[in-house]
Order: sequence, then C-alpha cells, then structure tokens
Amino acid sequence: MRKRVLVVDDEDRIRGIVRSYLERDEFDVAEAADGENALRLAREWHPDLVILDVMMPGADGLEVLRELRKRSELPVILLTARSEEVDKVVGLSVGADDYVTKPFSPRELAARVKAVLRRGQASVADSGDRLVFANIVVDLAARDVERDGRRIELSALEFDLLVALAEAPGRVLTRRQLLEKVWGYDFYGDERVVDVHVRSIRKALGDDASAPELIATVRGVGYKFVAAPA
Repeated sequence: MRKRVLVVDDEDRIRGIVRSYLERDEFDVAEAADGENALRLAREWHPDLVILDVMMPGADGLEVLRELRKRSELPVILLTARSEEVDKVVGLSVGADDYVTKPFSPRELAARVKAVLRRGQASVADSGDRLVFANIVVDLAARDVERDGRRIELSALEFDLLVALAEAPGRVLTRRQLLEKVWGYDFYGDERVVDVHVRSIRKALGDDASAPELIATVRGVGYKFVAAPA
C-alpha cells in the first residue's frame, strides 16, 4: 500500500516541488497551506507522515505540531529557516522526528521521509521480551515503560531510543550509533537531535542528569544506560 504524506507550507511553489519528488517515489500526497487545514487533513485523510513548515501565517508549524501530539504519534518532519535555531530545538522537544533547513534539496527531503518511515517499520514492537532493571521495566511487546510501578508516557521515538540504550547496559553509545540504530543509517540531520530526545526521556522518567540513575552522559561521546539489573 502506498504511504501517504501531508505537505504543509504556505508557499504554493514549495508544496508543488515537494509533491513532485514524493509522487515520483510513489507516495500519495495531500497539501495544506495553513495550520487549520493541516489539522483537518490529519484527522480526515490519515497520513503516514507530515512535512510541516514552521513559519506560516495564523497557527504556525509549532502550534500545529503541539495539536498533533495531543492525539497522535504521527511522524513529523519540520521545515525551518536556516537562522531559526530555536525553532529546531523547540520543535524537537515538542515531538518532531526530524527537521530540514530551508533552502533544502527535495531529493534529500524525500530520502528523510523514507528514513523516518523505515524507522517506524523497523521498530522493536514485535519483540516479546522485557528489559527488567532494579526500578524500571521496559515491555518491548506492549511498548510500555514502568518506573517504580508507575507507567511512563513516552513518544514512539523516545521509546525506541530508550530501548537502544537499555539493550546495552553499561555500554557507551555515541550519538552517531544511536542515530543509526533509532533513526536509520541514512539519517541526514544534526546529531543534537539525540540530546533533545534524551532530555525528554529523562524528564519523563524523573532521572537527574547531574546524578543519573538511568541514563548517564559521557561528555563529548554520547550516553550510557546505568540502571542496575534486577
């Protein structure tokens, strides 16, 4: 079945270019020029992924992303202006899966769409195992996480990143290794995307970066899962 991609941008030319490249790669494409129509199409058309411009009149891309995240883990790739570094960080913290900086290569954007969708298909969801530590249980089949008996809400991407770390307790994983394992080998984006999502995981788990019980930062290298095994 062909995958569906919703392209949201207030510029007709950009939407047309992106549509052309995606349809060439056999995606079905719908377009929206503003946030209101983007949210409507997300509800009614059920896309597999959204390409979302940050700078739009009315409700901007970050507002649309927040609304999407209230009810869905639908993969989202943000389009950001080169100078708007804060938009990238805020967008990733709100729940974007990736971002592409304008001006961008349509071919690269299409490659990122494929990489994000492939990451979802390669999820650990089919595994029947559980990862059990002294105060945390990660259920791979149910995609649930509990700490001290309390269920923890994580996004799909955050869950996969936690699993990547928890499957290698005590081992230091570089940002690049985590990108390859969770995002895919052809991930094109900034390695700082890992840092943003690790911060989100720590916040959800109540883990203090200065005195970590679960995820430790190895400065200049990456991260290590340090929870004691059960």
